[in-house]
This record gives sequence, structure tokens and C-alpha cells, in this order.
Amino acid sequence: MSDFEYDSDHVKRSVGGKSGHFFRRGFHIGMALIPWLYYEFGEQIGEFTSLEPVQFAAAFGITLLILEGIRIRFGILIFGQREYEKHQISAVAWGALSISLTFVALSKWEGTDANHAGWLTIPIILSLTFGDPAIGEARRFGYDSRTVFAIGTIVCGITWLASSYFLGTPYWLAILMAPLTTAAEWPKLKWIDDNATMVLIPLATVILLAPFL
Repeated sequence: MSDFEYDSDHVKRSVGGKSGHFFRRGFHIGMALIPWLYYEFGEQIGEFTSLEPVQFAAAFGITLLILEGIRIRFGILIFGQREYEKHQISAVAWGALSISLTFVALSKWEGTDANHAGWLTIPIILSLTFGDPAIGEARRFGYDSRTVFAIGTIVCGITWLASSYFLGTPYWLAILMAPLTTAAEWPKLKWIDDNATMVLIPLATVILLAPFL
């Protein structure tokens, strides 16, 4: 259940107005590059930092928390952020931290010769980077809840199906994870952003299923 009043028109509450809003959306979608960078250049980054890729992901999450704490302490808002994020963890920080946790939590189940190393990680992350903006814009345009849910489920479903085709993720997971990820966006909580719930709830589900996959 929501514990604060939710307003779907984010433009008026974003630093920079419409430009800030679309910058935020673009940055959100751009986080889709994170798993590509991790799996394509993780070893090189690890050599440069003297860390294993999963250790780098963990260190990134810890550093992010420290920087976010400093931002909140001084009440700093940057372009594209919303007024309510001045004194709490921002949506982008929640998303990035959740992505870091996903890399760490699923490192035990990286792929084999039959599938890509990110066969479980990548669809979880991409469902956030593509699904959340699609849901948010559908709400902003005034679609009813059923239509919004359908749009989110379709976007997340396509993401999981594409991962099945290109990465070796089991196809049947799309049937479960697409509506689950969309439903995980639904609760509007004051202190935990949906960027976190859209990753952490599917992540918990995948961890429970991974030993059987």
C-alpha cells in the first residue's frame, strides 16, 4: 500500500522541467549499457583496479551509497532529479544500487558454454531500464491502470524473450517475470523507489529459482 500521495506528472516536479524529465528518462534507458560494460570489459576493469568484476560491482555500490549520503546531507539536487529526492535516496541511486546487488547476488550463477554469463542478470536489469520508463510515460499520458500494466508487461516480456533468444535464458521465465516485474513497480512507497522494487523482487524470485534452472 502506498504511504504517500503519488503524482504521475513528473515533469512539473523535475529540476529542469520537461528537459530535466527527458534527461532523466534518457539516463534511465542509458543504464542498459551497464551489463554490456560489465560483461564485455569487466576483466579489463578488474585488471586496472586490481579487483574481480564482482568485487568492482560491490565497490561501486558502496561508493554510490557514500556519495548519495553526501548529496542528501547537503540537500543537493541535480538536473533531472525531483524535489522529494532532496532528502532521500534518489531513484537513480536506488536503481544503480539494485543493479550492483544483482551482479553480486547472481555471480554464483553466471552462464556456461550453453548460455551467456548474464543470462539471468541482464533481463532483470533491462526490464528496469526499459520497463520503468514505458510504465511511467504511459501513466503520464493518462492511460488507465489496466493499459499501463499491459504496456509494462509487454515491454518486460519482450526483454525476457530477447534474452532467451540471444543469451540462453529459459523462455518460460518470460511468462513469470514480465508481469511480476511490472507488478513490482506498482507499490508507491515513500522511502523505497520502484527502481529498487523492480529489480529486487525479480532478483529474489530468480535466486529462489536458480538452483532448479
